[in-house]
Amino acid sequence: MTPVALEKHVRDLFHDFFTRGNSSDADVERFLTQNPRHRFGGYGGNTPCIEVKSSQQQIIIDGGSGIRPLGYEMMNGPCSKGTGEVHILFTHFHWDHLIGLPFFTPIFIPGNTIHVYAVQPDLPEVFKTVFRKPYFPVPLDRLGSKIVYHQLEPRKAFNIGDITVAPYQLDHPDPCWGYRFEKNKKVFSHCVDTECIRVTRAQLGEDLALYQNVDLMIFDAQYTLMETIEKVNWGHAAASLGLDIAMREGIKKVLFMHHDPASSNDKIAAAEAQARRYFDSVTRDAAKVGDQGPPLEWSFAYEGMILEL
Repeated sequence: MTPVALEKHVRDLFHDFFTRGNSSDADVERFLTQNPRHRFGGYGGNTPCIEVKSSQQQIIIDGGSGIRPLGYEMMNGPCSKGTGEVHILFTHFHWDHLIGLPFFTPIFIPGNTIHVYAVQPDLPEVFKTVFRKPYFPVPLDRLGSKIVYHQLEPRKAFNIGDITVAPYQLDHPDPCWGYRFEKNKKVFSHCVDTECIRVTRAQLGEDLALYQNVDLMIFDAQYTLMETIEKVNWGHAAASLGLDIAMREGIKKVLFMHHDPASSNDKIAAAEAQARRYFDSVTRDAAKVGDQGPPLEWSFAYEGMILEL
């Protein structure tokens, strides 16, 4: 949100505050908490970076612009002393998933070890490109930290600390991989940057495991339904596609993210409302024929959101 847009947004909130008959300090908190997310707080604007943590291990998914503030937080721990060990999984190498890497402070600290993982074999070449003049003034061999590359085998589970991880392919014009995380029988699946061309169990084939026995799924919802028709082969989905899979496979909770960077908070809220109408319609129809599955909890994600499994 630009400064001008933010000024207008705040001014509109003030006008609304007094229009509703509020006047005292005590009314402020009540008024703000009654406003929906798109009117107060919004969804955030950083590009994808997800943190997965257990009591013993931290794993980062992708290096979008969100990795910059995460890096600042990590400098409060071992990374500031040069004893940090960082693990970053990459889904694919589009700029919105890489753009934060040159501003990830721990990567510049001597002594830190940065483990980077991808199914795609060109991961080392990608790092050479990101940290290369004229794109960035500090070349790869001058970063300070030690970069360790790990090429992953498709659909083969491996361990990072006490967390088991397995990559599964998503539907994207350039190769893109989702990840399934498991610990103590709790499962989280990261399914972002997918057009969801394959929907049925037969179509998903060996990638179906990404969606089965899942406690939490994060799914791509960059577009509305109409936009998915207009932008075929762009590699993104609408929330309704993720809802269909989640309801069929009995997923317990879904968060939708990767909101279109060109979308305003109001537009994202409208897409969420569209998804809500679709979900309510499907669940009503299922109830009529006695085919209602387990309850599904879902929402659109916002920057800084924290969930515990």
